[in-house]
Amino acid sequence: MRQNPSFAMTDPAELRRIIELNPWATLVSDTADGLVASHYVVLLDDERDDLTVVGHVGRPDDLIHGLGDREILLVFQGPHGYVSPGWYGDVQAVPTWNHVSVHLSGVPEILSDEENLRVLERMVDIFEKRMPSPRGMWQLPNDDAFVNRLAAGTVGFRLTPSRVVAKRKLSQNKPAETVDEVIAALEGEGPYADAALAAEMRRARDARQGRDA
Repeated sequence: MRQNPSFAMTDPAELRRIIELNPWATLVSDTADGLVASHYVVLLDDERDDLTVVGHVGRPDDLIHGLGDREILLVFQGPHGYVSPGWYGDVQAVPTWNHVSVHLSGVPEILSDEENLRVLERMVDIFEKRMPSPRGMWQLPNDDAFVNRLAAGTVGFRLTPSRVVAKRKLSQNKPAETVDEVIAALEGEGPYADAALAAEMRRARDARQGRDA
């Protein structure tokens, strides 16, 4: 991802927030047969306070990606959407696409069976706790044979990135009043309304104003 200093995202806390809110990641590796991409849930490592992440792939994706033997790229995509030049007022402008993206690269470590199972259990807990009553939260059955078969079909990994590239392109290069107009349009009811993207723009705008104050 080409970086622009104006859009660079470097605050580790903000990077962790984007990863936590957008765990559905794209995993890319360069293999002897060419580039390969897969899609998996990837979580922040709850035993670390850096950008280390954990996840798993289904077999045989571990072999396809050469997991543990070569560098991989993990792409986390935050809110993104179309920005119409019509929202800028009577000025010369072109359409663009605002977005928040985080790229983590490095050679992952393969988890032990026990560590992989803990990651699987944590994934279930994170997503099932949002389930409403009366059905309630599903849990892994208290059945060792079932759980072991489930875990055996996956290979867990931990990645402490050796390279991080993150970008928050949210109209920072536009005047403050234009940013406000774009936020208002995204919060409206038009075909490109996007409350999540508007919230990210508002967050970035407020952070800039706080630094400038």
